[in-house]
Amino acid sequence: MTRTVLITGGAGFIGSRLAADLAGAGDDVVLLDSLHPQVHASGWPALPAGITAIPFDVTVPTMWDAVLRSVHPDVVVHLAAETGTGQSLTEASRHTRVNVVGTSELLDGLHRAGVIPERFVLASSRAVYGEGDWATASGERFAADARDVHQLERAQWDPASPDGSVATPLAHAAATTHPRPSNVYAATKLAQEHVLHAWASAHGAPLSVLRLQNVYGPGQSLTNPYTGIVSLFGRLARDHRSIPVYEDGSITRDFVFVDDVVRALAAATRSDRAGTTTVDIGSGAPMTLLDLAGVIAEQAGAPAPQVTGQYRLGDVRAAFADVTAAGALLGYEPRFDPSRGVALLLDWMATQDAPTLRAA
Repeated sequence: MTRTVLITGGAGFIGSRLAADLAGAGDDVVLLDSLHPQVHASGWPALPAGITAIPFDVTVPTMWDAVLRSVHPDVVVHLAAETGTGQSLTEASRHTRVNVVGTSELLDGLHRAGVIPERFVLASSRAVYGEGDWATASGERFAADARDVHQLERAQWDPASPDGSVATPLAHAAATTHPRPSNVYAATKLAQEHVLHAWASAHGAPLSVLRLQNVYGPGQSLTNPYTGIVSLFGRLARDHRSIPVYEDGSITRDFVFVDDVVRALAAATRSDRAGTTTVDIGSGAPMTLLDLAGVIAEQAGAPAPQVTGQYRLGDVRAAFADVTAAGALLGYEPRFDPSRGVALLLDWMATQDAPTLRAA
């Protein structure tokens, strides 16, 4: 049976790929996106024939009413979000309005239309974990406190452990790692999870929450300085500039290629699990920012990266995923290692005509 799938944030490099995947499988796909110029300087990306694309602001009730009069989605994939970690600390109302109010307006619109989807899929973020869980030298697990400006000014990069020993970060796992947002963006993503869970549970609609690690790949914005550190590093390297790496270079991240994320989201739309399920989506291969910058610089023929000692408020020290649950529940298995993914990104960037980008 043909499904109608509604994707918010559908002009993004994740949403547009997911749309093509689902349309190719026979779904009717409707995309909504505000086309914010910070992210979508060129408007809609190229889309396969048959996909409906609608300029849309998720915070406007009348726009939901207009769309839901004719579109009755079987599946809603909610990708629309403001995503700048640092920017969220200076534009908190913008992030809250889009991420939290926009989600509630979606639900109110469905209520007014008398539509209860067969499934919701939410693209959440690893940011909800904050600093996550670490282990002391003796193996004791503890929830790390957020690093404040005073600690960062003293170049005390790692969270402090309870016994004063050198601590080791642990992988994020929804079943065991308690969310503790350390910036406004992260708080709004966790709020999205809670709002959707409450509404979906009350109406008996299954919800799949995918907490994504750092997604990158072809199609990511090359002009937005607030998201996509892999594309930012790629721009600098292609300009033959030395990549500046913050703190001591040992910030750790889990860089997951966009095609792996799309396969996970597509699988979630077809899940038959009831209730709310939450899984983590990553590459399974965490790496430091200095190592990432080295891979990009080498492939682009750029100068060696430089560790600057700078920091950004709201950043966490380490973030990487345990993808075991995603494998069990969605059949997820990452296929792209960072070296291969970076090569594909740089090849795509060579075909683009984007202005030189400065780090935010």
